[in-house]
Amino acid sequence: MIPEVPGYLTMFESAVRPLVAAIALALVWTGAARMQAPTRSRYATAWALSVTLIAWLAVAQYFASANTYFASTETAVPTVLFGLLVPLAVAAIGLWSSANVTSLVSAIPLPWLVAAQVYRIGGGIFLVLMVDGRLPWQFALPAGIGDVTTGAVAVVAATLLAQKANGARRAVYAWCLFGIADLVVAITMGAMTSPGRAHLLAFEAPNLLISAYPLVMVPTFAVPLALMLHGLVLWRLRRESASTGRLAVV
Repeated sequence: MIPEVPGYLTMFESAVRPLVAAIALALVWTGAARMQAPTRSRYATAWALSVTLIAWLAVAQYFASANTYFASTETAVPTVLFGLLVPLAVAAIGLWSSANVTSLVSAIPLPWLVAAQVYRIGGGIFLVLMVDGRLPWQFALPAGIGDVTTGAVAVVAATLLAQKANGARRAVYAWCLFGIADLVVAITMGAMTSPGRAHLLAFEAPNLLISAYPLVMVPTFAVPLALMLHGLVLWRLRRESASTGRLAVV
């Protein structure tokens, strides 16, 4: 049975979703403005990525609003995993198969990629829902605290990186690994507290809300986007470290 969705959650998600999309689009167009390529190629790449992002958001919302991902005891494999993994696979293929996409992503200022995850502070809604008795603490506590911490520290880490402070890159590495670990824990606890084969916790009050609309937009849009951003930051750090090493050798 689909759980009752509180009005404040619907209003919160309706406000945060376009904000997250706007942050992602801003990164795309910033990269397009800075990448080394002919004007036509730069903006064609930016438009292609923008349309892909908006289409992803629209498809995710369509399936989410139809409660396609709603968890049940009869589900062998949680369908929400498809909403999580398919976008990640498409993003990885696009990055490694398109030189233009690679060039655009490489042109986005690294501090901006880090600071973009300030939206993770919105994960505090999990704590609000826990206090309201609508989410089990086993999921809401680590997911909420982890997201708020990641979002708040993103601003600090990005500032240190922009100022080229000593240890800034190590701080970003640590922040990135913490943010990824937070997402892995949240996904794991989400599965372990929801109906299905992996349901091992919170039997008295299952985590029904996380796979119902609109909260299911978190694992099918916000989480994959966060993992993409973390992946891009680690990729950029590794590339820049390798480049610096080659220059030192020369």
